[in-house]
Amino acid sequence: MTTYQPRIVDDLLQRKLRSIGAVLIQGPKACGKTTTAKQFAKSSLLLSSAQTRETVAATLDMAPDLVLSGEVPRLIDEWQTIPRLWDEVRSELDERGDVGQFILTGSAVPVDRTEIFHTGTGRFAWITMRPMSLYELGKSSGAVSLSALFSGEQSVFAPNPLGLKDVAALVCRGGWPQSMFLEQEDAQEYVRSYLEAVVNNDVSRVDGIRRDPERVQAILRACARSIGSQAPLAQLEKDIEANEGGSNVKLFSISTYTKALKEIFVLEDMPAWNPNLRSKTAIRTTSTRYFADPSVAAAALRIGPQDLINDLKSFGFFFENLCVRDLRAYADALQADVFHYRDKNNLECDAVLHRRDGSFGLIEIKLGGKDNIEYGATTLKALAAKLEQGAVQKPAFLMVLIGAGQYAYRRDDGVFVVPIGCLRH
Repeated sequence: MTTYQPRIVDDLLQRKLRSIGAVLIQGPKACGKTTTAKQFAKSSLLLSSAQTRETVAATLDMAPDLVLSGEVPRLIDEWQTIPRLWDEVRSELDERGDVGQFILTGSAVPVDRTEIFHTGTGRFAWITMRPMSLYELGKSSGAVSLSALFSGEQSVFAPNPLGLKDVAALVCRGGWPQSMFLEQEDAQEYVRSYLEAVVNNDVSRVDGIRRDPERVQAILRACARSIGSQAPLAQLEKDIEANEGGSNVKLFSISTYTKALKEIFVLEDMPAWNPNLRSKTAIRTTSTRYFADPSVAAAALRIGPQDLINDLKSFGFFFENLCVRDLRAYADALQADVFHYRDKNNLECDAVLHRRDGSFGLIEIKLGGKDNIEYGATTLKALAAKLEQGAVQKPAFLMVLIGAGQYAYRRDDGVFVVPIGCLRH
C-alpha cells in the first residue's frame, strides 16, 4: 500500500470543511485531488467509470437522496461529469444545515452548464490544487519560510541542496505524484503520456467539441515558446505561422483552444497586480502565460534537461514557471494570491505574493548569476520606492528567487536571495 504524501492543501481543506457545507477541489488531472480528498472523506462516490455515471444519472431521476447518502464528509469524484449533482448537493446542504458534508473533485469545468442553476455562494468553498511543489516532493530543504519572512524574519542563511542540473531535471519531470519516485527518463515519459491524453482526449471532452490534435499540439508549443510572457493571441498566431510549417491556425481557434486548455487546468495564466497607486502610473493588466506545471511545456517542445542547460535563456523562462507553480502552492497555505506587476515604464516584478491581510512580498525570479541577482535586487528596490511614493504600505520582504547558487542569504541592502531548493510556505 502506497503511503500518502502530505500536501500543502491538507490544512486548507480541513479548515474549509469546518466552516462550510461543501468544498470543491479543482485542478489538473493527476495532481492528487482524489488521493488527498480520500484522506478526509468518510464515504465516496467515484464517477470515473462510465457504468457508474449511467447508474448515478438514472438514480438521480428517482431517488437523489440515495446518491448523496453516506458518512460525511462524502466524496464525489469528477462531479462535473454529471453537472446536475451540483444543485442536488446544494439542495441537500440546505436540508442538513451543517458544515463539512461533501468534498467534490473535478479536473474540468462542467460540459453542460445549463444544468447548473445555483452559484454555490454560501454553500461551497473552492480549492485549486496543483502538481506538487519542490517542498512537497522532498527536493526543497524548506530552510527558508515565506511565513517567517512575512512575520519579519531577518536572519536567513542556508545551503542550497540543488545544482543547475538538478533544477533542469525537476523542470522536465514535473510535480506529478504518480511519477515522483520514478527514474528521470521514466518520469519524463510519464509527462509525455500525460500530454498525449490532453491532446487526443481531454481538451475535446471539456465541452464536447472535437478538436484537431495537431492544432492542439501547435498551440501548446506556441504557448511553451511564450512561457513567462504577456504575449497576445495575435503573437501566438505569428509564432505558429513561423514555427509550425505554415499551420493554418487562426485567432479564433487559438482563443477557443487556449480557453479549453485553461478549463482543464493545463494552462494557468497569472493576473496583474494593481497596488492602487495614488500616482498616475498606468498599470499593465495583461496576464502572464504559464502552464500549471513546466514539465508539460517541456514535453510539448520535446526538450529535456540537457536542452535547457544548453539554452540558459530559455531555461530561465521554464525555471520561472517552476517557481510560479511552487509559489502558488505556498500562497494557498498563507491565504495569499500570486500576481505579476508591470507598469507603463516597464518596471516589472515577476511575482507579488499578496496576503488577504494586505501585506505583500515582492519576488524577482532569476536562474542565477551575480549580475542577474544584482539586476533583480535593483528592480525590487526601485518598485518598493515607487510604491512608497504612491502611499502604498511597505512590502514585507524583497526576494530574488534563484535556481543556481550556493546559499540562501540576506544582502546588506535587505534583499533576500533564496534558492528555490530552500523555500517553503
